[in-house]
Amino acid sequence: MVDPRTSRTRAADAQGDPELTGATAEGHGARASGCRARPRGQAVDTCAETSDTLRFLRSWRAAPLRVAAIAPSGGALAALITSEIGMHHAPVLELGPGTGVFTKALIARGLDPEALTLIELDAGFASLLRARFPQVQVLEMSAERLRVQQLFGGRKAGAAVSGLGLLSMPPRTVMAILTGTFRHLRPGAALYQFTYGPRCPVPRPMLDRLGLDAKRIGGTFRNLPPASVYRISRVSAAPQHLLPEHGR
Repeated sequence: MVDPRTSRTRAADAQGDPELTGATAEGHGARASGCRARPRGQAVDTCAETSDTLRFLRSWRAAPLRVAAIAPSGGALAALITSEIGMHHAPVLELGPGTGVFTKALIARGLDPEALTLIELDAGFASLLRARFPQVQVLEMSAERLRVQQLFGGRKAGAAVSGLGLLSMPPRTVMAILTGTFRHLRPGAALYQFTYGPRCPVPRPMLDRLGLDAKRIGGTFRNLPPASVYRISRVSAAPQHLLPEHGR
């Protein structure tokens, strides 16, 4: 959902599996659009969802190659992609958060907002995220720079969540993002990535080269197109020179 190098493809994920539940993003712009804030506990905030969808659409129209989505992800996908992450995974890294749907789901699962770091290239989304989640660290940068970026005061993250559209990126860019991400993950930690494609968005030769493996953990079927979520993790027996910290 950031530039073609870190593009975000959250387009049609507004709905998910019927059995999945999860939080949707809070809207900040309801007042400007004439919408009233929903009462606490109400299941759906239509105005907030509309506001975020319009924000994505405007961003996409202004820079379709940089913002590869016209709508934010929905609560069901957020619930799925964060389903294996808990408080013990802190700190957690999120790539391409957009309007913060996955961010809100992570916090709902018990993550301390101060234990989250968001990587967002789009200036408008970065500003929105800082307003919505003032305790969360938001870095306005390309995910390609993760390999040289210092995070978490030297600590390693227990998980990473990605809303980036890897399928729309050149292989070199995907390689850089994976290398940088796993540089910040501790042993046993995983990157959770969603895709609209029929298989993992990281091709097998690249996974093998980086000493990684991918497993599909589920999918959402009410999206157009449907989306799947993959858990990408290190292969424990991978040679050290092939692990992402040392990848090229």
